Amino acid sequence: MKFNNLFVVDDDKMHHFIIKKLLEKNNIQVNPCFFENGLDALSDLKAKLNETENLPDLILLDINMPVLDGWQFLEEFSEIRKNVLKEITIYVVSSSEDYFNSDKLEQFKSLIAEYYVKPMTGDVIKKIFT
Repeated sequence: MKFNNLFVVDDDKMHHFIIKKLLEKNNIQVNPCFFENGLDALSDLKAKLNETENLPDLILLDINMPVLDGWQFLEEFSEIRKNVLKEITIYVVSSSEDYFNSDKLEQFKSLIAEYYVKPMTGDVIKKIFT
């Protein structure tokens, strides 16, 4: 699948750095936007609802974050999803596999395309973007 716009929603700045480096190293041409919590990402997403070309094609979403965590982001996203004029793929990325066995994951399975354990690797990035 071809992704042009990427949202990385994670409070870990090291994860942001790793994603930037993996994209560069693997020559992946994408426009990344980085957010440290779900609220900032959701606000940006809502502001771009009428600008389809600026909406993300892919969201890499952490679960454990301050302000608005990944689950809360997904709850809010499910409410505005009907107003989004393009398909947005969401991958959950977490440092704990415990989240992947939770009832919450089942609750949002229609929104989540895949999930990965941090740290992201070159192989995972290649799999996502090729």
